[in-house]
Amino acid sequence: MKTTPEIVVRSACDTGECPVWHPDEACLYWVDIPQAKLFRYDPALDQTQKFDTGVPVGGFTIHSDGRLLLFMTEGAVRLWDHGKMETVIDTIPEEQGNRFNDVIADPEGRVFCGVMSTPRRTGRLYRLDPDGTITVMLEDTGTANGMGFSPDLQNMYFCDSRKRLMYVFDYNRQTGDLSNQKTLIAPEDESEGKPDGMTVDAEGCIWSARWDGAQLVRHAPDGEVLQRFPFPVKKVSCVTFGGPDYTDIYVTTAGARNPAENGELAGSIFCLNIGVRGKPEFRSL
Repeated sequence: MKTTPEIVVRSACDTGECPVWHPDEACLYWVDIPQAKLFRYDPALDQTQKFDTGVPVGGFTIHSDGRLLLFMTEGAVRLWDHGKMETVIDTIPEEQGNRFNDVIADPEGRVFCGVMSTPRRTGRLYRLDPDGTITVMLEDTGTANGMGFSPDLQNMYFCDSRKRLMYVFDYNRQTGDLSNQKTLIAPEDESEGKPDGMTVDAEGCIWSARWDGAQLVRHAPDGEVLQRFPFPVKKVSCVTFGGPDYTDIYVTTAGARNPAENGELAGSIFCLNIGVRGKPEFRSL
């Protein structure tokens, strides 16, 4: 049991993001977005590898064959296999000068993928279907961020960190459609931070990483705050469950370029374990 966050990888990520546990390899992957780096941590060996992706990766999924599906700049999507790349989508014309920021696969292998805002246009949430079709699901987002599904697969959660909100949608598994958008979490005090990356545990509770809030917050499905876990760094960016029984909670952080403001350990990877079980992420097809 680790009821307080402990460092598992001391690193200096500018924007550590998108931690994903790869059960086939029993390893944790994550990215440092501005530095165009992908990391792989093997807890059994306590070893970390670093890979250069060439351009920034905003998010990724584990693909059905075990490779990583990277969502990059200019709307590019590529399959990655330990340094080897295969292009799925070369570019999305509307996303020139922009990049993906966070993504999640659904139980049917589709991928919901959000992009940043640019000076000329607000952001969007897209859905990439297994046949390669791209559909705009949501317009006028600020900074598209963390997503997750309720255990019964009736709802999908989506964070817009620029607006400091987490929404909940009705989710149709058969069609992949989203409807009935509602605000679920809206931190009143700026000191609570912005809802950034998130995940959902096996009990249906929501774990929200708080950018500029120096904390990880566990919410009930109705948004009620259940627990707060303070961190020694300001920018807590994303969270996932991993380990052999999915009780290890891995958390990425950011802000290593300014340790005076964000904390000396900013950019490191932390872990805690309070006995709550998570679940594997869905895979893209």
